[in-house]
Amino acid sequence: MKKTIALLKKENELSVIDAELDIYLEIPHLAYAEVKKEEGGKALLFTNVVDKKSGKKFEEPVLMNVFGSYRRCELLFGRTIESVADEITKLLHMKPPAGFMDKVSMAKELFSLKNIFPKRLKGEGACQEIQFYEDAIDLTALPVLTTWEQDGGPFITMGQVYTQSLDGEMVNLGMYRLQVYDKNHLGMHWQIHKDSSHFFDQYQRAGKKMPVSIAIGGDPLYTWCATAPLPYGVNELLMYGLITKKPAQLVKSLTNNLYIPQDVDYVIEGWVDTKEMKIEGPFGDHTGYYTLKEPYPVLEVSAISMKQERTFLATVVGKPPLEDKYMGWATGKIFFPLLKTTVPDLIDYHMPENAGFHNLILAKMQPLYKGHAKQFMHAFWGAGQMSFVKHAIFVNEKAPELTEYEEFTTYILNRFSPKSLFMTEGILDALDHSSDETLVGGKLGIDATVEYEVSAPVVMDDEVLLEKVQELVSDVQNLKQYMKETKNPITVISVKKSKNAKEYFDALLPLSPNMRVVVFVDVDKNDITNSYMLIWRVTNNMDALRDVYISGLMVGIDGTNKSEIDGFLREWPDDVECTQSIVKSLKERGLWDLREDLSRKYQL
Repeated sequence: MKKTIALLKKENELSVIDAELDIYLEIPHLAYAEVKKEEGGKALLFTNVVDKKSGKKFEEPVLMNVFGSYRRCELLFGRTIESVADEITKLLHMKPPAGFMDKVSMAKELFSLKNIFPKRLKGEGACQEIQFYEDAIDLTALPVLTTWEQDGGPFITMGQVYTQSLDGEMVNLGMYRLQVYDKNHLGMHWQIHKDSSHFFDQYQRAGKKMPVSIAIGGDPLYTWCATAPLPYGVNELLMYGLITKKPAQLVKSLTNNLYIPQDVDYVIEGWVDTKEMKIEGPFGDHTGYYTLKEPYPVLEVSAISMKQERTFLATVVGKPPLEDKYMGWATGKIFFPLLKTTVPDLIDYHMPENAGFHNLILAKMQPLYKGHAKQFMHAFWGAGQMSFVKHAIFVNEKAPELTEYEEFTTYILNRFSPKSLFMTEGILDALDHSSDETLVGGKLGIDATVEYEVSAPVVMDDEVLLEKVQELVSDVQNLKQYMKETKNPITVISVKKSKNAKEYFDALLPLSPNMRVVVFVDVDKNDITNSYMLIWRVTNNMDALRDVYISGLMVGIDGTNKSEIDGFLREWPDDVECTQSIVKSLKERGLWDLREDLSRKYQL
C-alpha cells in the first residue's frame, strides 16, 4: 500500500486531503463527487479521519477511488490490460510443440507459470504486527464508512473475503459488502449464486461453523482479484501471480486455517455460525438504488490484526459513473478470451456503466446461421456472472464500434422490428429490485444481426406530438423524441402515474403512424433530456416479461417505479442520493469542487 501511494503521488494521480472529515457521509460523499469528474478524477487520501458521533480520531488515513481511471488501473496492474488478455489467449491456445525450438519456447512459457501459484510462508506476516483478541476486539476502532443516509450502518466496501470448502480442497477470494453490527459481528452479504455461499451450504449441511478471513488493503490487485469472474473452485490469487509474475505470499490466519496475503493492512477473522442469520441492510448499492433489508449470515470475529503503519482502503457505490466503471473495464478485457471459449464467434462485447453492467450488454458477433444470435443469448444467460445480465443486444461484424453510442444506436434502430425481440425468464442479481420476485425475472434480447425492412413513421415536432399525446393521456407531463432520423425513433414520455403504463400505451395506439418505441418514466426525479441517466433508470426499473408491450410496429417500455397499481407487491427502494446538508457543508469549507453541470447530469 505504501508503494501504491508513492506511485500515485509520483504520477500526479493522488490528492491528499488534510482537512478533518467524518467517516459518516462526509468522506464517501467527497469520493462520490470525485469519481464523477472527467477521467474519474484522482485517488483521494484522507489523512485527518474522525468519527464525530463518538469523538474518535483515527490514526490511519483512508484511501479511496484508487482504481477510478483507466490510467490508474494500468498503473496498478503494472502493465497494459491488453497484455494480460493476450497472455490468457496464448495459454488457452497453447499447442503441443512441433519441434525442438517449439519445445524450448514452451518450456520457457511453462517455467514462467511457476510464479502464478500462491506461496505459503511460515510464521506471521506484516499484517499481524498488532493483534487483538476477545474483549480487545473492536470493529468500531477501524474507520469504516457510512456512505448514505439510509444505510443500515457502516459497511466495509473493499474487503477481500477468504473462504474455503468444507474439505479444504477449494479456496475462494470474493468481494462482498460487510455490515458492522457491533464490536465483533459482521453481516456477510454473499449472494446465493456466489462461491462463498456454496461453501456456506456445505458447512450448514454438516452442522459446522465456517471459517472466514477478511483482508483490507495491501496490493490493490488483491482487491481486483476478489472481483475476478473465475470458474467455481479456481483460486482468484492465481490471477495475481499471472499479472505480476510473482506469487502472492500468504500467511495463516491467527484463529482459523485460512491463508491471507502477508502484506495486507488489516485482517478480520472469525467464524460464521451456519444456524444464525441476521437482517442486513439497507445499503445504497452500485445499482443506484438502496437494496432492501434481508437476512444474511453473520461473522463472529475471533481476532483482528493489522500493520503498525496502515491505510484503510474503501470505495463508494451509488449512481454511475463509479470506480467500478474502470475495474469493470479491466475485467471485461482480461476475461474476454475465457468468454470466447463458450461463444467462439464473439468479436467484442461492452457493458455500459450507466446501465449498471448487469442491466445491459452490447455484443458484436459473426453470425453464421439463422438463429445464431439467439443461441448466443442463451449462452450468455447461462455463463457464470453473465447469467445475471438482463438485456442483451447483438449486432454483426459490420456494426459500428460498441462504444460509439450514437452510431451504434442508429445502426440498431434502422434494422429493428418487434420481430427482433426475444424475451425469456432467468436468474437475476440479488440486487435487482424490479422483478415481481427476488432472483428471477424477465430477460430481453435484441437480434440486430438481421435487418428488417420497416417504414419510418411520420415524425412530428415534440410540441405538436405532446399536444396530441396529452389529448389521449391526461397524466402525460412532457415528452422528448430521440433518434428521429432513424426508422424507429424513441419517444420518452414522463407521466404523473395514476395507472399501469400498459393503459397509457394502449391509449396511444392511434398515434402508431407517428411513433415506434415509446418509453414511459415518472415525472419525479427524471430529466427526459438526460439520456445517460434515462438509460440508468429504465434498465434498472424494467422487467421485460412484464414491462414490454408490442402492437404492430409500436413497442412500449415501462420504466416507471412499480407499485400496487402494477400488481407489484414487493417494496420499491429509494434512489441513492447525496445528503444535501453534507454537500452544503463541504462546499462552504471549500472541499466540494464538482462542477454543477456534472452534479445535475449524474443526479447527485
